[in-house]
Amino acid sequence: MMEENQKKEQSVRIQTSLLNGLEKKALVWLAERQPKWADSDMLTFVGSIGAVVIALGFALSNISVHFLWLTIAGFVINWYGDSLDGTLARVRKQQRPVYGFYIDHTVDAINEAFMFLGAGMSPFMRFDIACVLLVVYLMLTLNVSMNAHLKGEFRLTYAKLGPTEFRLICIIACLILMFAPGLRKIVIEMPWFGGVLSLGLLDIIGMVILLALVVIYLVTIIQDARYYAKIDPKHKNG
Repeated sequence: MMEENQKKEQSVRIQTSLLNGLEKKALVWLAERQPKWADSDMLTFVGSIGAVVIALGFALSNISVHFLWLTIAGFVINWYGDSLDGTLARVRKQQRPVYGFYIDHTVDAINEAFMFLGAGMSPFMRFDIACVLLVVYLMLTLNVSMNAHLKGEFRLTYAKLGPTEFRLICIIACLILMFAPGLRKIVIEMPWFGGVLSLGLLDIIGMVILLALVVIYLVTIIQDARYYAKIDPKHKNG
């Protein structure tokens, strides 16, 4: 257990996203001003509340597109809790590397399920596309977790994009859906296994994100496999 603790503490956080510099300063500023009774577990819970609000806003958008304001608020709440919990622990020097690693990844998986499936329950994204997005995102998350254990490398961003940038993309998409009704009505139809696949604006955005995630995932596993092959080569017979 002691060796495991040391491994988690030694994992290098790789954060090279577009907003990383500004976000770090904002998070430290917020962490230094949190009340004493607030702790990392509470902020993790706040992040989960945000994920539920996101899903609720998407579901209620079946009634009115303006319920997407609720989804936008959910993304802000989720960012606040999910991004600040670890920063608060580091600022207060109260890191719990094993417990924190487990709780953070477990709760993140639950939150992601709420967010992606919530988008699939809206009238703007096909449920099957939302499910595929969730699966691929979780596959990438699993790869990150394995590398944190095997390589001591905790990668938070790919191609200069991280969770914060993806939240921002989703917020912009929600604003477009609310205030650009012409774009909201765009539908692209394409042949699909003998039938017709109809894609709306959010479906198209989702497909672009899905393609990016698949490419990132494939490139990552190829690079990782080559790295591990070098440090763990085949044994010659005899």
